[in-house]
Amino acid sequence: MKFVDEAIIKVEAGDGGNGCVSFRREKYIPKGGPDGGDGGDGGHVILVGDEGLNTLVDFRHKRLHRAERGQNGMGRQMYGRKGETLYIKVPVGTRVKDLDTQEIMGEILADGEELLVARGGKHGLGNIHFKSSTNRAPRQATSGTPGEKRNLLLELIVLADVGLLGMPNAGKSSLIAKMSHARPKVADYPFTTLYPNLGVVKMGMGRSFVIADIPGVIEGAAEGAGLGLQFLKHLSRTRLVLHLVDIAPMDERVDPAQEVRQLVAEVEKYGGDLAERERWLVLTKKDLLLDEEFQERRDKLLKDLDWQGPVFALSSVTGEGVDDLAQALAKHLQDLDKEQNSAPEDSDETPYDPTQS
Repeated sequence: MKFVDEAIIKVEAGDGGNGCVSFRREKYIPKGGPDGGDGGDGGHVILVGDEGLNTLVDFRHKRLHRAERGQNGMGRQMYGRKGETLYIKVPVGTRVKDLDTQEIMGEILADGEELLVARGGKHGLGNIHFKSSTNRAPRQATSGTPGEKRNLLLELIVLADVGLLGMPNAGKSSLIAKMSHARPKVADYPFTTLYPNLGVVKMGMGRSFVIADIPGVIEGAAEGAGLGLQFLKHLSRTRLVLHLVDIAPMDERVDPAQEVRQLVAEVEKYGGDLAERERWLVLTKKDLLLDEEFQERRDKLLKDLDWQGPVFALSSVTGEGVDDLAQALAKHLQDLDKEQNSAPEDSDETPYDPTQS
């Protein structure tokens, strides 16, 4: 199935039903009085997370989603039926943005989580509400209010603990295939990864984490070159980024340190806090070098980058270093969980709630 990570849709909540102007008419009761009922409220539009979905492709074929209108009021004080709420299933990890206001309305991060994106209109009042001692035959009623209409941008951002960042052919797909049961396409040419891949790394009973592989990022990506920049948003929710570097490039003119600097520059152009995310350096394709040559290249790279963070070296072909990296990742993520659970909750931010608008 083709991966689609963005879609534009239009949602329309139901209008409220109109109030009714009616008078009681029965035999032997010539002055029965007003009995017009209220209309029904319009239906809302609500997005619901569904972990069984992994693409937004269905929204490419159906753009308009409209909730039911409230029924008009009727005589004999009968109120109109409320319009049914429209529930739209979206993949877990969907971010919702109002295209007209550019406001982020919310994110759906769990199965069954709901997000109200368009509120239904309020019902109109029947003439029964307008009778008084001086107006015993009111002929006024109110109309229902229109439901909200919005143009929405849906962005699917994969949910992963660890993200892989690197140039094309840095070994990202090979690593995720080695560490997990994911089977991304692996080949000896650039851009074999055309859309994000997720893999679950199991570390024993009750211990696992999710790792994400995105297309390689090249110089000039901020101007539209390559495939990776449009997928960098998938790393925005990761807690740790692994920067993969091919320590044994086939072209001897390639400088690994320069590639690292180029990639960091493109990430900084992307914006947000991704450039500040914790990053580990992972040297790949170690099996292509002798031990002495590898150590020489490793030392030169770290010196050129003035690298102070964690460094790992591995071979996805032989498996050397892969388990050590997985164990280190699991421990680090576990420590982050402990810190998060012990930190006081910040209650200053108020989530978006369309019902208050």
